[in-house]
Amino acid sequence: MATTQVSVPLGPIKPRDPARAADPTVAVHGVSKWFGTKVAVSDVSCSFGPGITGLLGPNGAGKTTLLRMITGLLHPSEGTVSVFGTDPLRDPAVYRRIGFVPEDDAVYGYLSVRDLVRYAAELSRHDSSAAVVDAAIEKVHLLDAADRPIAEYSKGMRQRAKVAAALVNEPDLLVLDEPLNGADPTQRAILIALFHELAAAGRTIIVSSHVLAEVERMTDRVIAILDGKLAAAGGIRAIRAAMTHIPHKVRIDSDEPRILGKALLDLPAVVGVHFEDGGLEVQTSNLAALGTALPAVSINLSVRVTRFEPVDASLESVFRHLLSIRR
Repeated sequence: MATTQVSVPLGPIKPRDPARAADPTVAVHGVSKWFGTKVAVSDVSCSFGPGITGLLGPNGAGKTTLLRMITGLLHPSEGTVSVFGTDPLRDPAVYRRIGFVPEDDAVYGYLSVRDLVRYAAELSRHDSSAAVVDAAIEKVHLLDAADRPIAEYSKGMRQRAKVAAALVNEPDLLVLDEPLNGADPTQRAILIALFHELAAAGRTIIVSSHVLAEVERMTDRVIAILDGKLAAAGGIRAIRAAMTHIPHKVRIDSDEPRILGKALLDLPAVVGVHFEDGGLEVQTSNLAALGTALPAVSINLSVRVTRFEPVDASLESVFRHLLSIRR
């Protein structure tokens, strides 16, 4: 018997929201958190899935508050948080699947890392045997100092100790708040390699940082927040592009500022030029293009340039620009 195929129009396909993970294990919907009159997080919606996601933003942006709501340490003032399909505040059993590394030390200095990791295992009702504890410590390369008091550790070593404590229960979700603060280059390499290993095993890892280059070493997916609001989401390349093309102010000093300033106004990338304190403040729509063109301009004019410094090329300025576009 012949069959008839019917074509059903599906309508236009909407592009996937970059703030939403393809296979979410953690979902944040319309979440706000305020403390009295201070709004720490405002109407944030995003999700996280297996692999590493960077939670990026300047200090005070609301990253820690958002992470504490995800881990169930804070109750949202509005909105909902779902971790593995459940509300962590209503289902404490999900805590056994979560590992959390807070930004603050919050560790008794008299404890050794072996004591700390064993205590973390007991709190999560996980196997706290010596073999399991030592396996977690070995992952962060601290076995040789496992019995020293944490008070004697460097900042980077304390960071690794906290990571070991978070890993002892073999969590499916690892939440890390500024885990590389205070770590030297070797310690950073150890932790980043560990995070990649965990991500490759299918774990969901959320890493907060205020340093774009730091996040770039760990992942290409970023959720960026500023002033408690979602400022951007997507790949590192998009953030990099935003840093290149947002309006910037650049300080340029030379031996002939007025001659140089008049010539720079003819460049497509230059929006405006102001004379200030014997130098130039140049407004540009493309920082990279200005930097590329400046040497040729100065040579043609026989002008000597002694300073070229973006005065607002910070991560915060990028996020503020992106946030203004979203409004």
